[in-house]
Order: sequence, then C-alpha cells, then structure tokens
Amino acid sequence: MLNSKKVKTRVDVYGERFRARAHTLSPRLQAVARYINENREAVLEQTAIEIARATQTSDATVVRAIQALGFAGLRDLKQTLEHWFGPSVSSAEKMSTTVSALSCDVNSGIDFVLEGHQHTCEILSAPDNRYAIAQAVALLVEARQVAIFGIGASGILAEYAARLFSRIGLPASPLNRTGIALSEQLINLQRGDVLIMMAQKSAHREGMTTLKETRRLGIPVILLTNAVDSRFSQQADVVIHVPRGGEKGKIPLHGTVLLCLEMIILSVASATSQRAIKTVKRINEFHRGLKPGGKKG
Repeated sequence: MLNSKKVKTRVDVYGERFRARAHTLSPRLQAVARYINENREAVLEQTAIEIARATQTSDATVVRAIQALGFAGLRDLKQTLEHWFGPSVSSAEKMSTTVSALSCDVNSGIDFVLEGHQHTCEILSAPDNRYAIAQAVALLVEARQVAIFGIGASGILAEYAARLFSRIGLPASPLNRTGIALSEQLINLQRGDVLIMMAQKSAHREGMTTLKETRRLGIPVILLTNAVDSRFSQQADVVIHVPRGGEKGKIPLHGTVLLCLEMIILSVASATSQRAIKTVKRINEFHRGLKPGGKKG
C-alpha cells in the first residue's frame, strides 16, 4: 500500500535558472550570477552595492543579472534563497527540541552535555586542529594586543577571554557589541594586533565589517567555528574547528568554545612564561594593596 503522505522536497529554483540561462548572459552578468550561486548565504545579508563590490561590477549590473535569471529584483531573489535554505530555527525552538529529545531524568541532560564535550575534545585533539592552534599561538605571542570578536552569547566569552589574556600579560579587548557601540570598539584596532573571532555560518554585518577593518590594517584573523566552509572561514588566516552540537535543531553548547579559548590562552602563557608570571605577580600586588589594612604609601 502506497503512503499517501507527500514528501516535501526543496526545489533549487535559483540553481535551475542559473544552469539553464547562465550561458546566455554576458561575461559580467555571468560573474554576478556565479557569485550569487556560490555565496548564497552571504548574499542574503548583502545589498546590491556590496554584491557589486564583491564581483567588481556595478549595482545596476547586479540588478540586470538578477532580472535576467527571471527574478523581479534583489528582494525576490532573497525570498527565493530563504525558501531554499528553509526557515531558521529560533532559540525557543532549539530548546524545545532539545528537552523533548531528553528523557525526564537528570542523567539524560548530563549525558547530552558530556557527549558534546567529549566529541569536541576528540576533534580539537586531531592533528589538523593541533596544528591550527599552534599557528594561532605563534601569531598571538607576537601580537601587540588581541581583540576577541563575539556577539550574543559569544560576547560573554569574548569578555571573559579578554580578562584571561590580560592576566597573562597580553593586552586584550572584546569586540562584542552591535551598531555604533561596535564601531567604538573597532576604532581601537591597530596594526600589530591579532583578532580571535567566534562566528558560525551566517555572514552577519558585524562580522563582515570587523573583517573588512582587519584586512585594511593587515591584522591576522583566528577563527573558532563549527562552520569550516563559511564566508568567515574563507577570509581567516587560521581556522580552528570547534564543534558546538546543535544538530537536528538542538541547542548549541558554548562550553566547547570556552574549552578551545582556554587551550589557546594557556598555550600562550606557556610560550611567554616570564611575562605571564610577572603580570600575575603584579596583579596580586595590586590586590593586596586594595585589601583593608593593605600596603599604603
């Protein structure tokens, strides 16, 4: 007996039109169409001017290319791409999916987190990641200061990591705001700095703006991500693969990123042990002086 339920499949409207019509386009229109096909998620966040800059064309050429593929304009194209990607999953939906998958006992929650971290430890200890971490440490040892980028929950990790770096004698500051507040943080970047970026697949404006400034200043970028094929990954100097869980709509684990950050920070401290020890001793001296009855004068 045949199942009467219809299986929903995603139709790649853009891909079909690109394959059918690309050969009819001029070289400049083809360049735009090809860029959109290969950078679909990034295009969702870009304006026509930004796409034009990426393809070394004009915004008018971008619009003509989109219309030549049968779309009314950039908005129509983005709606089609969003439908192909599927609806995004909210934090509430991720939490619901996660707790529904766990049985109603403490052990299931413990196992969920432990298994996620165990998997991350296996990935981080693999040769490729060990080499990437070593590259990151080599850059940080020579850095004037380190900036740590992260927004949302990662912004809290950025703040904490900046404190840890400062404690081992490497000046550090978080880039964890949005809007004008992020602009005020970015203005402090200088040549000789190193950027640690925590980012996943979505090519959001905050991340892309930060990368643009690092390119202008020649600042090396160390990326901590689970999306090793993202647009951020393509522009980073060092990519460290950090699994976060979150498969099948479940909540991601942020502790795995903290695990990697602590690996990096302790490795830098070990490589610059005299500076790290001297800094911690100086901090302790300040602390003793701040205690009631501490040193005066």
